[in-house]
Amino acid sequence: MADLEQLKQKYNPVISTINSFADLGAKVEAVDLAGEQLHIKATVPSKVIANRVWDTIKEVDPSYSDLKHEIVTTGGDNQPYTIKSGDTLSKISKHFYGNANKYGDIARANSIDNPDRIQAGQQINIPPQG
Repeated sequence: MADLEQLKQKYNPVISTINSFADLGAKVEAVDLAGEQLHIKATVPSKVIANRVWDTIKEVDPSYSDLKHEIVTTGGDNQPYTIKSGDTLSKISKHFYGNANKYGDIARANSIDNPDRIQAGQQINIPPQG
């Protein structure tokens, strides 16, 4: 019999990643056992965030044979984001992609000529990584 607590601990980075986007509408709906697998059911607001969750799953266990996941995307490919005080494109890139060096992709997608000149309150779209 699978150990629910042990599997929850193993896949805690996945649950934490989903929860880190709660302010944008991501939600963990269930974490339980499905036979011998941990079952995670969640909704995320875009393909961008779904890809970030998927990357985290593969970091935890590339085979993820002990995981059954139902990650439903409720929106489109891009993730709308409002820049907050203290944000940089590198910080935003790290949060959405797990890599601060992808800030140029965000700048290009939003026609931002100078990545150092963003302002709190500015609306941008985070594109999915290809």
